[in-house]
Amino acid sequence: MDDERDDERDPKDEEPTEPLREEELRRDERRRRESGRVSVVNEPQRFDDDEFRWHTGLNRPTGAADAVEFVDVHKAFGRNKILRGLNMGIPEGRISMILGPSGTGKSVCIKHMVGLLYPDEGDVLVHGESVPNMTDDELFEMRKKFGVLFQDGALFGSMNLYDNVAFPLRQHTDKGEEEIHEIVDRRLTEVGLADSGDKMPNELSGGMRKRAGFARALVLDPDIVLFDEPDSGLDPVRTALLCELIQEIHEENGGAYVVITHDIMSARRVAEHISVLWKGRIVESGPAEELFNSDNAFVRQFLSGESQGPLGME
Repeated sequence: MDDERDDERDPKDEEPTEPLREEELRRDERRRRESGRVSVVNEPQRFDDDEFRWHTGLNRPTGAADAVEFVDVHKAFGRNKILRGLNMGIPEGRISMILGPSGTGKSVCIKHMVGLLYPDEGDVLVHGESVPNMTDDELFEMRKKFGVLFQDGALFGSMNLYDNVAFPLRQHTDKGEEEIHEIVDRRLTEVGLADSGDKMPNELSGGMRKRAGFARALVLDPDIVLFDEPDSGLDPVRTALLCELIQEIHEENGGAYVVITHDIMSARRVAEHISVLWKGRIVESGPAEELFNSDNAFVRQFLSGESQGPLGME
């Protein structure tokens, strides 16, 4: 009987079992040797599904076309993965805010929009045109659509305020000095610096430098204005005044405004559209009033500034 049971055994039972993982490692190693490439880590990449459990990627409709669109964008610096499959749209005619914890890729997004960085994978579209596929001449023209306000205004220390604001006009247009003077005066007046044109940057307060940078960002009549943490280093009152200024200028000029910030009060004051970014992906995005009422635990924690929730000190 024992002999009969032995004959009935499945031949597969007689083969030595080998974990699939070891087979995958050998196959990956064989591919690397054949391709001639060297890998620092000999293990296949592992993904922790729980890491993105709060990333619904929900994109609530805004009713507007996208001025800028990120399509499955990946970007890494060495082993440090910053953007990890980012899909995000910046709607036309809105003040949009990109919110998220420090180091999650918000400023990297701005650099991709203007072609200072290119994605390792995916695409970035500005008004439907692929930024990574542009020629140098096309990229130069595309950048004229943008105005940028950097964190500290980024004024040239050797130029007075007037010349700082006039610089883009002299650099990128053929306008005469009389027309440049008219444009610069108008923009300085808009930001409350009409009588400060002859001052040097080191004579200006932090708030004045921000406003001067804002005026310079507007002189080319850009379609898209980028603000990289405009409230950084400002006290609450000046932050509120800057937010009011952003609203007033947007109402007058229109266009797509993109604000990078950590400040939730600023978001409540001026944001019309919010994208919450964490670990290189969108958690949720959509009209601001809907995001502030989101059921997502991470969005709710971050936008209310609570200590309890998915986001910790890591």
